[in-house]
Amino acid sequence: MEPTKREKQVLEFIIKYMSREGISPSIREICQHFDLKSPAGVHKILKALEKKGLLKSTKGRKRTWRPAGGPFFKKMPVVGRIAAGIPIEAQSDLIEELPVDCSIFGHEGCFGLYVKGDSMIGAHIEDGDIAIIRPCSDVESGQIAAVQVEGLLTEATLKVVKKRHDRLELHAENPAYSPLVFNGNEVNRVRILGRLAGIIRRQM
Repeated sequence: MEPTKREKQVLEFIIKYMSREGISPSIREICQHFDLKSPAGVHKILKALEKKGLLKSTKGRKRTWRPAGGPFFKKMPVVGRIAAGIPIEAQSDLIEELPVDCSIFGHEGCFGLYVKGDSMIGAHIEDGDIAIIRPCSDVESGQIAAVQVEGLLTEATLKVVKKRHDRLELHAENPAYSPLVFNGNEVNRVRILGRLAGIIRRQM
């Protein structure tokens, strides 16, 4: 049975909240978001989504609601790894599919990449996170993007892109890492794969 409009709205809120906070929202937070006074209605919706195979939870524990997939739920591909530190080789193979609708992040072509390293910890991006990338060939100065650099095989890295006249810089969010600087024609070596649209952090 297809979820109702309200059930879809609650499901999308849970996914967005998890991508931002790394944990599922509480019943109270769901109530506040939808301006509901009683948690009974939220419990009913969550149970309906669970019955339809779109959510799952651990009994007796709080904040355990997780997307479970299902015939009415789209998935996002995780296609490889990306370095938040020293660049590593991007892997184009499909590793897994996340029960997340790409359109939530503003583009049907969004994909996930596993983060490895600590160079982006200042931006609250940690080793093991899944970076959600919105495909594009250019970003504004100061935005975080997934990039590849010609001459380093097909290596990909997650960095803050800064543009200064005829120079392009790739900055970490960790003072232990020096920026990668490209001047003049060297700028053409940098290929932007997409802009960071969000982070998914799985709880251990």
